[in-house]
Amino acid sequence: MSAVPDAYPQLTPADGERHVDSGLGWPQVPEASAVEPAPEATQPEEVPAEEVGPEEAPPVGEASGAGRRRLSAAGAVIGLLVGLLGFALVVQLRSNTGDAQLQNTRPEDLVRILSDLNAREERLRSEIGNLQLTRSQLASGAQGREAALAEARRRADELGILAGTLPAVGEGLRIQLVPDRDDPIKAATVLDAVEELRGAGAEAMQITGNNGASVRIVASTYFVDSSAGLTVDGTTLTAPYTITVIGPAQTMSTALTIPGGVADAVQRDGGNVIVDNSGEVHVDALHSSSPLRWAQPVS
Repeated sequence: MSAVPDAYPQLTPADGERHVDSGLGWPQVPEASAVEPAPEATQPEEVPAEEVGPEEAPPVGEASGAGRRRLSAAGAVIGLLVGLLGFALVVQLRSNTGDAQLQNTRPEDLVRILSDLNAREERLRSEIGNLQLTRSQLASGAQGREAALAEARRRADELGILAGTLPAVGEGLRIQLVPDRDDPIKAATVLDAVEELRGAGAEAMQITGNNGASVRIVASTYFVDSSAGLTVDGTTLTAPYTITVIGPAQTMSTALTIPGGVADAVQRDGGNVIVDNSGEVHVDALHSSSPLRWAQPVS
């Protein structure tokens, strides 16, 4: 075997390694020698939570919780504002609807409505004045007993008229409901007329049929359609019907002739409404009161 030429550089074994000559000019590393693995990279040490300065950001969990709380408060405020906006829109829509109805009303009808409202205001003011006078009389000392007895009698008479157990006389109207030959006046139309009169200040009413039967109209009175005409509290009345009512004549007449009211309803069915403002009228039909079973006056 020839020697290694001088042109090749001499390899110096590293510290701790042993090379064996292979005879070819290159050193041979023994199989038993193993290359030591490189040391693993060390992870940087975690800084404890106590060492974090006040300028560093808070933990992620706390930040997300605060964000949710702020979101919940903002959602509640937005919901409240949306609810208030919806309420305002509903109120505005209703007010606009009422204004549109008045705008479509004829001037003469507006005058009637205004007259009706003024009459009601005067009647209520008169009642307030009477009540104030009665209160002063009751508190006047010596005259208190006599004033109390007089007031009790007056109240008893008023309740008797309202209950239909006493006849009444006073200013009022006679209203005749004349039906068409083919279309009779329905019970609902008569009930609407009674309600309009009550709303206009009627204090006593009775209805009379063409057959001469009369019925006092009170709070419990009912109206039913029948083959013969109209049944009122079990009494059969034939058309035409006459309603006698005591109350402010002008106000009640205006209430009946308001557009869309009783007069228009009867005329749509082919009938007619005749209002007689003859001054003083008498309501003499009486309502039979049923005996009390459970109620007793308190002494």
